Amino acid sequence: MDIQQIDETTYRLPIPVPFPMKYVYCYLFKEPSGWTIVDTGVNYPPAKEAWEEAFAELGVAAGSVQRIYLTHFHPDHFGLAGWLQEKTDAAVYISEEDFHMSRRVWGKDSRQAEHIAVMCKQNGVPDELTEQIKQQMEKLQKNVAPLPNLTVLKEAHVILGGVSWEVIKTPGHSDGLICFFQPEKQLLLAADHVLDKITPNVSLWPGASRNPLQDYLRSLDKVCALNVNKALPAHGGLIADLSGRVEEIMAHHEERLKNMFQLSHDGKTAYEVASEVFRHKELNAHQWRFAMAETLAHLEFLVSRGELTRQEGTVIQYTAASPVSS
Repeated sequence: MDIQQIDETTYRLPIPVPFPMKYVYCYLFKEPSGWTIVDTGVNYPPAKEAWEEAFAELGVAAGSVQRIYLTHFHPDHFGLAGWLQEKTDAAVYISEEDFHMSRRVWGKDSRQAEHIAVMCKQNGVPDELTEQIKQQMEKLQKNVAPLPNLTVLKEAHVILGGVSWEVIKTPGHSDGLICFFQPEKQLLLAADHVLDKITPNVSLWPGASRNPLQDYLRSLDKVCALNVNKALPAHGGLIADLSGRVEEIMAHHEERLKNMFQLSHDGKTAYEVASEVFRHKELNAHQWRFAMAETLAHLEFLVSRGELTRQEGTVIQYTAASPVSS
């Protein structure tokens, strides 16, 4: 296993996922008397094998894992938390916002797939594709099992590798996403908030923030204010120039906002806009779900800036806002 040692107490583990990104990077911290885990991977046999291999390679006894922190509730971070908790008997911590979203999305009585189908239908997605998206969302449940017994993380600081790290709330990619910052080491555990090559998905979902892109851009400003020498993300490589990468991500979103405004100017559904924005790609149902949610996040941000209006009806349309007469 290609374990990367960041410093004397911090290990970066490539945990396989059944998605195009191939790996999620989870973190193990050596404590004075035990270990701490940050993020877990998907409920997926190769992921379990990777954890077993990492424990053996680093000499981690299951009972020596004291705490598990989840940066957010998405399946590639949350999915094996229950399995690892059963294995280690460790407490599992998550932010309050994502505690509630995890119940809504992954709970045994979850109706999130139905709510997403309603959202798709209201925004112009054809019935056949809407049903495919719903079925695909329902299948995701198996990637998050068993469910962990969660504790809400309320502390402003946590101990990782024997030292105190600040808990930084960075909503956007999820409402309750948290990063961890160690000021003396100048390290930021960035989760999915900032990635080195790809732009983190920022999407509007039922039951979550109505303006996630606004949340996300504000959270980017927040991490830029930190004195970070190196960011440790959950996908891709380490980031040496955090502020430079943040500028690139912000420019990407501004360009996409301009494009979507132009596409919506004379009145379009979110599905029509997404079909134009992603026309160069052959999207499956899983990818269409994200394409729709990401498009809605950008359109709603334009509404919040007063550039578009949302016209309610059987199908929602977005159109350019009328100029305010003086």
